[in-house]
Amino acid sequence: MGKELVLKALKHEKVDEIPWVPFAGVHAGQLKGFTAEEMLTNADNIVESLVEVNKLYMPDGLPVLFDLQVEAEILGCDLLWAKDNPPSVKSHPLAAEKTLPCQCKLPTPESGRLPMILDAMKRVKAEIGEETGLYGLICGPFTLASHLRGSDIFMDMMKDKAYVKDLMAYCGQVAVRMCEMYIDAGMDVIAVVDPLISQVSPKMIEKLLSETFIGVFDYIRSRDCLSSFFVCGNATNQIEVMCKMGPDGVSVDENVDLAKAKEITDRYNIAIGGNIPLTTTMLHGTQQDNIKSVIDLIDSIEDKRNFIVSPGCDMPYATPRENTIACAQAVKHPESSRELIVNYESSFDDIEVVIPDYEKAEKVIIELFLLDPEQCAACTYMLASVEDNLEYLKDKAEYRVYKYFIKEDIARTQKMGIKNLPTMCINGEQKFISIIPSREELIKAVQEAAK
Repeated sequence: MGKELVLKALKHEKVDEIPWVPFAGVHAGQLKGFTAEEMLTNADNIVESLVEVNKLYMPDGLPVLFDLQVEAEILGCDLLWAKDNPPSVKSHPLAAEKTLPCQCKLPTPESGRLPMILDAMKRVKAEIGEETGLYGLICGPFTLASHLRGSDIFMDMMKDKAYVKDLMAYCGQVAVRMCEMYIDAGMDVIAVVDPLISQVSPKMIEKLLSETFIGVFDYIRSRDCLSSFFVCGNATNQIEVMCKMGPDGVSVDENVDLAKAKEITDRYNIAIGGNIPLTTTMLHGTQQDNIKSVIDLIDSIEDKRNFIVSPGCDMPYATPRENTIACAQAVKHPESSRELIVNYESSFDDIEVVIPDYEKAEKVIIELFLLDPEQCAACTYMLASVEDNLEYLKDKAEYRVYKYFIKEDIARTQKMGIKNLPTMCINGEQKFISIIPSREELIKAVQEAAK
């Protein structure tokens, strides 16, 4: 039974097959003709969509909902809804004034969309929960803190560490409350999804953030439930400190060399999941691209224990179903799948890209290479670091945004030699790689390029 494969992997037991967990997210709704908003606001649509995913993709595990804004919405953030993405946070209640939310304002089963979500979880559990392991995804404490405070949270980490620790403690209480409700609703695994961890140095994580995360994972363990720690971006340097927080597993995206990261997670006896490329492969690739990606991933891992194959993050809404089916087939039947990629060729080599002539440009050119500024939290805050400071930059600089779900932008990213997203280039130089610059750092970099 597929569910047992997932549970065994997270319990660090030997498995006969590699578990397969497609993070279908809002893509699940697309399979049944629902927009992202229709999917994320209606229990009937969630149940219908996940039953379809379970039938088509042969998953061993599935997230019931992939939406990191549920908690933020409850706590007063305004959301911007989209047809083909989860909502994004468009207002930050603590941006104007450095305060803390009222301690009495913690989520309850009656808060926000939680009545609908908990109902959907219980119904999905009844429909497919015997055969498929179910993941309950919560917004990690640091990303939630950034939703509440905005991009100023990064400056706070330098100038007001006490405030950051207090805000993290509160967000940890929110996380524990969400875990409690999701475990009660029957979730087999709680995934703490914190994209912005990759933007913080390991030393700063240990000083300001680790205590809160440890508390969350300890609570999950106290409830006899399993946990996974999801992170986005180039989290290569953060893998070890994530392991020290005590999750049962971690999950990484395509920015991370999974085989090398597994050498670290194996030392801590922690499972690792990932990291099929979302856009180049799953969204825009061919079935051969997807099969090759999975086979290469499997072949890169020597010890198949403590290993789960999954997309790098939430699958794009418009991912062709045949591509996901190809991934599933490659995981379930790797040997026969190898025969299908004997004459493999990449599908991105024929797109022409023109690189700007930076020396002749009238202004400094800031180029933002992002996964998706509406869906990826780290991308959102990197874009905001530029847009929020346009008043200081507009006389000297202009900016351009490239999105890694557009074929031409993917080709440009590859031609520029960019390996990790998000990345900010200034006059063609990769200046901020998976790091959100402060106002001072950004202005200084522009001024130096303008000389």
